Amino acid sequence: MKDLVEYITKSLVDNPESVHVNEIESSSAVILELQVADSDMGRVIGKGGRVVNAIRTVVQVAADKEGKRVTLEILD
Repeated sequence: MKDLVEYITKSLVDNPESVHVNEIESSSAVILELQVADSDMGRVIGKGGRVVNAIRTVVQVAADKEGKRVTLEILD
């Protein structure tokens, strides 16, 4: 799931080298922390949060197939 978030985000931003995803995994849940450049924050969040919600939906579908819960957080 980390690779999926990284791939989607890198294809959206202007500075793909500044994309970092940290995965914190427990037995039943995964927390993904996403960091991007300040100039790309608007692209990742999108108008009204639509882009980040779409990314979260795709990641949740992938997590459901593995029987896990996932949370995507965007860090400043």
